[in-house]
Amino acid sequence: MTAKARATTPLSAMPEVPRTIGTLEVRSKVRDGLSCLDDLRCSGAMRALFPRMEKRLEAIMINTSGGLTSGDRLSVTACAGQASHLTLTTQAAERAYRAEGRPAKVCTDLVVEPGACLQWLPQEMIVFDHCALDRQLKIELAPSAKLLMVEPIVFGRSAMGETVETGHFSDRIEIRRDGIPLYMDSLLLSGAIRAQLASKATAHDAKAMTSLVYVAPDAEAQLNPVRAHLPQTAGASLLSNDVLVLRILATDSFELRKSLVPVLDLLSQCTLPKSWRL
Repeated sequence: MTAKARATTPLSAMPEVPRTIGTLEVRSKVRDGLSCLDDLRCSGAMRALFPRMEKRLEAIMINTSGGLTSGDRLSVTACAGQASHLTLTTQAAERAYRAEGRPAKVCTDLVVEPGACLQWLPQEMIVFDHCALDRQLKIELAPSAKLLMVEPIVFGRSAMGETVETGHFSDRIEIRRDGIPLYMDSLLLSGAIRAQLASKATAHDAKAMTSLVYVAPDAEAQLNPVRAHLPQTAGASLLSNDVLVLRILATDSFELRKSLVPVLDLLSQCTLPKSWRL
């Protein structure tokens, strides 16, 4: 008997594994003196829940895929309509997992109209070893708009003994007011991430960090109260009388939250979403 050779398909000719695609569009407005939902559109992996619809509208964003890996695409577009209050947060920490091939991409575009207030309060982005993620956040403010924005990042979970040796993580934040650049921040860690974080000029071996921007008429008055909550590895300053910026470095996510949550409570007037405390 002669066995027939089984035909095989070259890896290069195999179809690409399906990737996560999700979009979310949210808009708030004022009706009868209260902030409420004006428009909502979800598709793919992105969903939103609304646990609070009182004086402010609170939306919890959910990525039903459970994390990000190579080739995934998520898009969030939100607008705080004139004189309304919109808070956007996440159900839990997002995760950037090990990736092979193209980076995952997350694009967020936010608009805050005259007299409106937007709180962009996602929980941590947890970066895993061999991740590949490109992320971009753009915020456009009207001259009289208010903003509280935070972006926490954690490189591996210390309690699980995780380390991030290598990978690719690109993060860019652009905030403009009336079309004029107000705050621009860019982070690129590619290749030997652990070695780059260990550098004194980068993070001095910190495994967790956050950037925060607060735009409001009382920003200057909040500077000293904010500084009172900060550890030695953090700093806060004013870009102008109504723009406060903050950066925190910490050994892990627990230490980061010890400083960050009191600051968020202060600047949000104790309206931090409950998902942050679960």
